[in-house]
Amino acid sequence: MARNPIADEVAILGLGSTGFSRDAGGRSAKALACEASIRAIRDAGLEPEAIDGIVGAAEPGGPNPNEMCAALGLPCVTHFSSPTPVAIFALVDAMNAIFSGSCNAVLLYFAYTRLPWNSRSAAKDPFRRHHTLGVVPAPESVNAAAAYAAWASRYIHEYDAQREDFGRVALNARASAASNPLAVMKAPLSMEGYLQARMIREPLCLLDMDIPVDGADAFVLTRTESARAITPSPVVVHAATVGLVGTNDEDQLPSLRRHGQHVVVESLRAKSELWLEDMDIFFPYDGFSIITLGWIENFGWCPPGGAGRFLEENWDEKAGRVMIGGRIPINPHGGSLSEGATRGSGHIREAVMQLRGEAEGRQVPGARNALIGCGGFFFNSQGAVLRRL
Repeated sequence: MARNPIADEVAILGLGSTGFSRDAGGRSAKALACEASIRAIRDAGLEPEAIDGIVGAAEPGGPNPNEMCAALGLPCVTHFSSPTPVAIFALVDAMNAIFSGSCNAVLLYFAYTRLPWNSRSAAKDPFRRHHTLGVVPAPESVNAAAAYAAWASRYIHEYDAQREDFGRVALNARASAASNPLAVMKAPLSMEGYLQARMIREPLCLLDMDIPVDGADAFVLTRTESARAITPSPVVVHAATVGLVGTNDEDQLPSLRRHGQHVVVESLRAKSELWLEDMDIFFPYDGFSIITLGWIENFGWCPPGGAGRFLEENWDEKAGRVMIGGRIPINPHGGSLSEGATRGSGHIREAVMQLRGEAEGRQVPGARNALIGCGGFFFNSQGAVLRRL
C-alpha cells in the first residue's frame, strides 16, 4: 500500500437525513440542512459544543457554513469550508481537517433543492428562481447533460452497446429503491418502460438521468480513537481520493480511454489494502447511467465495453437487480436515479448504514467493506473505501 497515514484514522460517527421528495413543502435548503445536521449530531451521541468543524456542500442558494454555525448555535468552530459537490470532495476536506488537527469533530452537511433549470415546477416558484445558477448551457454546447449524451453515443459506437445496457442501471436502481424509505422513485420499472421513456438527448432518456429532489444529508466525523469511546466498531474511511487528467472539460476529453475515473482507481488502489474481492457492497455513481458503466469497467469488474454483459450475467431475475457473484449489490439504496440526486451523499450514507447493520429491509448480511466510485468522467471523479472495524 502506498503511503496513506490517514487510513482508518477518521470515523463517520453520526448520520442524519431528511429523506427526499420532489417538493419539501416550501422548506428552505437551510431548514432541511439543519434538520439533517441535528439528527446527525444526536446520532453521534455528541452535544453541539463538541462540533468544532463544519464543512458544507450545498446547491446554489443553499446555506453556507457561517449560516449553519449560527443556525445550530455551535459555540466554537476552528475549521469551516464549502467544497464543491460531488460529496467526496467535502468528505476528504473534513478528513484532512481532523487528521491535521484543525478540529476534532466535523459536521459535514449536504443540502439539495430543485432549481429552475432542472424542474418545470421549480421554475414557476419565484423563490427558487432567485437561486439559479444563472448559466444554462446552450444547445450547441457539449457541456453537462449534453456531454454525457455525446459520450454515451461514443460508447455505443466503440463497443456496439445497446440501450438495454444503460437500462439495466436504471432498473437496478428502481428495484433497490423500493425498500428504501428515503427514496423518491419507487414505482416498479420494466425494460419495456425504460425503452419507452421520453428521450431527452439521444441516446439518453429521462430514466438515464438523476432525479432532482429536495432534501439533505449530514454526517459527523471524528478521530477513530474518539469514536471507539462511543461505539466499539466504528465505520472508518480506509481510503479516499479524487482525480483529474490534464484535459478534463466535457468537450475536450480526447477519448473514453483516459479520464478522471482512471486516476481515482489507480490512486485508490495504491492507498487501499482492500479491493474488489474484499467488498460486500459496490456504490458506482449514477448521475447518468453511462457514468455507472464507466465505474464498473474502470474499477476492473469487467473489461472496457463489457459493463452491459457484466450486468446481464450478474442479474438476479427474482429480485430484478444486480448481485455481483450472487452476493454484492450495486447501490442498494436506489442511487441517484431513484433515491434522488444527492451528488453522492446518498451513496456514502447508505454505505455507512449497511456497514453499521442498520439498512433495515435491504441489509447485506455481515457487510464490512464498501467501495464507492463517485462523480463522473471530468472534473469531479472521486472514490472511497469504507470499512467497519
